[in-house]
Amino acid sequence: MAACASPSKRFERQATELGFDKQERLGEGFIHTLFKNRVSQHSSRLHVYLGGDGTPWLGGKFVALDPTPRDPVGLRLMALDANPSVYLGRPCYHGRYNTPACSPLLWTHQRYSTAVVESMAVVIEKLLESGGYQDLVMVGFSGGGGLAMLLAPKLPQTRQLVTLAGNLDIEAWSDFHDYDPLEGSINPSVQPPLDAAIQQFHLAGGKDTNIPPWMVEAAVGKQPNGQFITFEEYGHGCCWEEIWKSMLQCLAESCEWSHQQSPAISAHP
Repeated sequence: MAACASPSKRFERQATELGFDKQERLGEGFIHTLFKNRVSQHSSRLHVYLGGDGTPWLGGKFVALDPTPRDPVGLRLMALDANPSVYLGRPCYHGRYNTPACSPLLWTHQRYSTAVVESMAVVIEKLLESGGYQDLVMVGFSGGGGLAMLLAPKLPQTRQLVTLAGNLDIEAWSDFHDYDPLEGSINPSVQPPLDAAIQQFHLAGGKDTNIPPWMVEAAVGKQPNGQFITFEEYGHGCCWEEIWKSMLQCLAESCEWSHQQSPAISAHP
């Protein structure tokens, strides 16, 4: 039965096993599923985790019915985070693919569209207001990294941003894989640079064949306060949990990451 469960159900089960609470919030025309951790400590800072694109296509040819990520990297990272944290699902993900506002375009060609970004920004703004948070830290894995870059200018509370194997240049990514262009999506790489007051860390895996490190580095070169860090032995989804507690400590101290913090790091500030 577990093998036959939908990606949404598997994702939710893993979130429950990690001790997260499921909620639903209304964005701009879409209902979003989110998962919150349980922390007792008060903080003025909220961490928001954004997952990857999941599986928009099956076999590269057929639109997936349920694009929800099969590998919940963002959930596993959040499980290591003692700060108030939320994993925010995208429009039409987590079992909401058949709701009236949803169309397969929103998880295929338009997965980084204005509609997606605006709706997610509304939810985050509500979370900040309802929780009394003054500062926002965004963490984006894969396609979630690109969304984090698009969301940051819309959320003035953003203080820090971390991408892991982030898709920061969707045009370069499509060309690299010989995919059709993501018509209707916004390319983070051609947007104005983020405010220099936002501290940025962009992590890449040296063995990542989906979003290779050179692609991330080229996009980060346009950012005024972006640190690019390569983990030479890492692939796309592996093994970010190994360094995540160190990264969280770095965020708490607003540090500059150095070679000494991990033997796997090759840093290019």
